[in-house]
Amino acid sequence: MTTTPMETGTATEPDPADQEPTRTRRQVLRLLGIGGATIVVAGTGALSYRVYDTAALSPGRGDAYDPWTQWRDTPGLLGAVAAAVLAASPHNTQPWIFGIRPDAVDVYLDASRGTGTVDPLAREQHMGIGCAIENLVLACRARGFRPQVTLLPDGPSGRPMAEVAVTAGPPSGSAQYDAVGDRHTNRGPYQSQTIPAEKLAALAEVDGRSGLAVHWIADAEPRAALGRLLVDAATALVEDEQQSRDNFAWFRGTNDEIQRYRDGLTLGGQGFSPLVLAMSKLLPASSREAGDRFWLKQTKTVHTATAAAYGVITTATPDDRRTQLEAGRLLQHIHLTATSQGIALHHMNQITERIDRERSTGVAPIFAPRFAELLPDGGQPLLTFRVGYAVRTVAPSPRRTAEQVTR
Repeated sequence: MTTTPMETGTATEPDPADQEPTRTRRQVLRLLGIGGATIVVAGTGALSYRVYDTAALSPGRGDAYDPWTQWRDTPGLLGAVAAAVLAASPHNTQPWIFGIRPDAVDVYLDASRGTGTVDPLAREQHMGIGCAIENLVLACRARGFRPQVTLLPDGPSGRPMAEVAVTAGPPSGSAQYDAVGDRHTNRGPYQSQTIPAEKLAALAEVDGRSGLAVHWIADAEPRAALGRLLVDAATALVEDEQQSRDNFAWFRGTNDEIQRYRDGLTLGGQGFSPLVLAMSKLLPASSREAGDRFWLKQTKTVHTATAAAYGVITTATPDDRRTQLEAGRLLQHIHLTATSQGIALHHMNQITERIDRERSTGVAPIFAPRFAELLPDGGQPLLTFRVGYAVRTVAPSPRRTAEQVTR
């Protein structure tokens, strides 16, 4: 669930005959940060096409974004799936398939929708399925069904990942259900306002979620230490060429890509101001290397610099698939609760991604021992996120419809 806020593609080399040099996105954003800028949108030529190609003047619009506004409209179990597809997932890969029966919804893992070496043990992929299950359960209740969840009904290596059996019951809404359409990952800057410890604790309900705990890191010294570790992990990830490539593969650089694939990460979800977002879309698409540099800079100067607190979901059994599914459900519950209270959340999993990369390649562990120093004894990390009060809202991410992921 790491993020690199730059588009796919390769920057075009400037024509030596041009009178003015082509500026990169990074150069323009630096200029904007210093003194602001005036945007003049040409009516013809390459810039005009770029406006059209990236939807620079109408971000967050089109069929790929309709699920965010239409999820309440569909009745029955298909409507519950319409809420499930709005759940969080690594790199917005949406690794789920649903099977609807008259009295149940089966949730399957689409293993092809993975992030490769970024998630080599499929830890994040299974937690993404857990996030979808939580949304599905909330939506079933709101639509007059009593859901009964059975995780891994065919065993730890079988399919489906979950069976959600339903019986008729009175409709039952909740603050979390009402927040389904408003929940977005906010990668922008957060305000300096702190979040009281009791409010952090109230975000997480671990009762009934066996073996899971939420460890909050809010005090200045440990928060700074975790920030340094997150930066170091991001640095290691971008220096690992295969992880860098796999990390970049899910970025959608044009509006055509967004509308066609309806998944992945986009510039619109990065928490930029409207001016910076428009300018970044108008400029030529950046390379993977430039994207890595920009993400690393954002990690240093925005993500870790403005976090009010970090949350870490821990367990003694991080490799257990049932535990991972339950952790995903817990994460989604935390995010929905935070959204209902005006608190922003941003998934930051580069440390566990490096831990799993080190395990999968057999190299000496670097990040697991360092992370353990910040966590309670016996608690191994499953996922990490930051919270705070956002400076600005963010645009939604593209989504496939319930019909597109139901068989």
